[in-house]
Amino acid sequence: MLTEVSLILAALFWGGNYAATKYATDFLPPLLFVALRFTLAGILLLAAIRLFEPGSALERKDILPMALLGCFGVGAAQTFFTFGLSLTTAANTGLVFATAPVWGMLLGAALGLERPGWGGVLGVGLSIAGVAIVVRGGLGEEGVSLLGDFLILLAAVCVGAYTVFSMPLLGRHSPLAVAGYPTLFAAPAVLLLCAPVIPGVEWGNVGVGAWAALVYAGALATAFAFAAWQRGISRIGANRVLVYQYLITLAGVASGVVFLGESLGLDKVLGGAVILLGVYLARRR
Repeated sequence: MLTEVSLILAALFWGGNYAATKYATDFLPPLLFVALRFTLAGILLLAAIRLFEPGSALERKDILPMALLGCFGVGAAQTFFTFGLSLTTAANTGLVFATAPVWGMLLGAALGLERPGWGGVLGVGLSIAGVAIVVRGGLGEEGVSLLGDFLILLAAVCVGAYTVFSMPLLGRHSPLAVAGYPTLFAAPAVLLLCAPVIPGVEWGNVGVGAWAALVYAGALATAFAFAAWQRGISRIGANRVLVYQYLITLAGVASGVVFLGESLGLDKVLGGAVILLGVYLARRR
């Protein structure tokens, strides 16, 4: 029950993060926002590891996999996500990002970890078609760009890969460690990338709301949500955890409509339904 409740909270926090991130990046450069978010989350996760798992330590053989998982599965994914969200709507983001489990399944099939049946193949096709409907329907809409939607799609691919490549590490380390150490590796990498933009930031224009959105993104949508997600994968399995992707999508779309006043036209409803059906068929067991 605790696992299920924590997954529900993680999904809601992630969904709400779409609106929070889009709001905050109106005041902070997207790359700086990612760097500050993961610095805060990394500190919180490291503190949690030291408090709850004082004996948890990385073996030398796991340093490189954790670093790669952090830099590409976390840092790259969230950089694409944040830049993409700054260029498109939270609703489009929620719908396109929902395809992450499909890309994880494709990668698993390519690596020989699973063999998708006809449902999986059909699901992939439907998910791609749904993305096309959402993107096509959003063209010309205020606040939507093809580049933004494409960056969100790249973020979804990275998250799908993150899920697949974190599984072997979960066999040797706790969920908290697999959430914490990659985040710690991601933070300095993104900080180095964003160093050139820091001198140009007008800190006086960054209000309380933007800082609150950053704290929300770092503490709840990253530190808590990552730990809860990895704990869920280790306790009830990846396929069952991915069911909560639907709740993330619904919460993300709702956050854009409620907090940012975004519209939800017929194309997005139809495209979203096709995407979610595709994800269901692709991941059904």
